[in-house]
Amino acid sequence: MNICLFFPEELNKPLSVKDERGQHIIKVLHKKEGESFTAGVAGGKAGKAVITKIDDGNIWFDFSEETDGKKLFPLKMIIGFPRPIQLKRLLRDMAALGVSEVHLTATELTEKSYLSSDLATTDAGRKMLYDGTVQAASTHIPELFIHKSLKECIEYIRANSPSGTRLCALDNIEPSTNLGSLSFDLESGAVAAIGSERGWTQAERQLMKDSGFVLLGMGSRVMRTETAATVAASIILNGMGCLS
Repeated sequence: MNICLFFPEELNKPLSVKDERGQHIIKVLHKKEGESFTAGVAGGKAGKAVITKIDDGNIWFDFSEETDGKKLFPLKMIIGFPRPIQLKRLLRDMAALGVSEVHLTATELTEKSYLSSDLATTDAGRKMLYDGTVQAASTHIPELFIHKSLKECIEYIRANSPSGTRLCALDNIEPSTNLGSLSFDLESGAVAAIGSERGWTQAERQLMKDSGFVLLGMGSRVMRTETAATVAASIILNGMGCLS
């Protein structure tokens, strides 16, 4: 935990020492009254919190703003539902990298049972994004969207992305060129689609091409969905100059 992240309604309330953040402040950071810790407001500013009192199982603190808290980058990720254990790591990594949106979608080759997992039906997926944001010492949490089909997902993306957004789909079967050979613009942004564990069907490839996506490769090696997503996001963000 590289930042203690609070929601706006929590700022004027004491923090319980039993809370995960309270445990971290007391047992890991060993903070005492009068000392400070790195803190931030979800979706807002980052700064310092000074402990004014520790009493009756609560930590009282005063928060002061210092920075904008590391804004998210204009990269949206479309992810074909992987197995839940992979998805947990994937969501944390996407948030740590600073992508703005994660769109989880069913595909023709998705294992249907994944769609009924806690990550798809509860706030568990958003908790993973929260954890990745805290790991990155950021305050801005990516948005999470869940779609019933790739067609539905693409329609939403196209309707809610600026003109000029570069649309990419990673595919190791018939890529037109390599992802690393393209340039990316920070102002226009990008969308990157990663298939589920069994990849895309021919019908899905055609759907994406008809929707303006370019099929791109990342070498001859077959990667896990979580690995492919992290590598693709890193290449694109580097191309935007976000990792310099």
